[in-house]
Amino acid sequence: MSITLASLADEIATGAVVPYLGAGALIGAVDSVTHAPIPADSDSLILAMNNGQPMAPRLMWEFPRAAMNVELKRGRAAVHRFLETTYNQRVWTRAPLHDWLQTIRPPYVIDVNRDTQLQDSYADIPHTLIRGIARIGGTDYRFRLHHYDGENYHEINQEAVDSTLPILFKPLGSPRPDATYIASDADFVDYITELMGGFAIPNFVKTLRVNKRYLFIGLRFQRDTERMIMSDMIYSAASPAGWALIPEPTNKERRFCEKKDIVIIEADVADLVAIEPPQPIF
Repeated sequence: MSITLASLADEIATGAVVPYLGAGALIGAVDSVTHAPIPADSDSLILAMNNGQPMAPRLMWEFPRAAMNVELKRGRAAVHRFLETTYNQRVWTRAPLHDWLQTIRPPYVIDVNRDTQLQDSYADIPHTLIRGIARIGGTDYRFRLHHYDGENYHEINQEAVDSTLPILFKPLGSPRPDATYIASDADFVDYITELMGGFAIPNFVKTLRVNKRYLFIGLRFQRDTERMIMSDMIYSAASPAGWALIPEPTNKERRFCEKKDIVIIEADVADLVAIEPPQPIF
């Protein structure tokens, strides 16, 4: 299926194509004081968590592995404090992609970052927020649902969801309205297990995602954790399942995308942002 970035933008606006945001979606967001880039990808998160110093090579491979090491040495709260300081206490400028998406305001967005920029883009309109949770008792599910009324978030159950509102799905959590994060290997083992079993996705999303297509923006497919979460999040997708913006894809990424029926477009986030955004439906 041949498609242009402009036609993809149009389909994002209608909801026919779902934006799936990876670390590259935050390119251009910097600390408002120091101008340091926001930690988003695996390497930058590890360095930020370790005071700018590299960790052992086996830990540098993937952030969950490094976070597990910190958790074992200093406790789960240490990882939580790092993420809370990073995403809730520091002030970041807006990423160009998020400004572009705010103009469109797609009806359904998946964002595997832990920051609040996506939520900020919908802060003046009601929406439904879904966030992943892990290693928690008292529930069979691995998600929390909140309704945003235009001013405040209110926790709700699946039956109370207004299906006409935009849906923001943040599988790895965020600091707002209260902090919940999936970070360490132990978190991911629990979350992915329940994701594969169907307990980490609300029923209304299972219905919504049937025959959907996705545009993967700023997401690389080189690490198993990211690939496993993506595979379960897009279950029941159409054929092709979507398109991935990957400049200079590796052979590993080409093989994986072919296996998952995803078409690679050798372009980057900036190429998409250069497209005139279509009119939103919300």
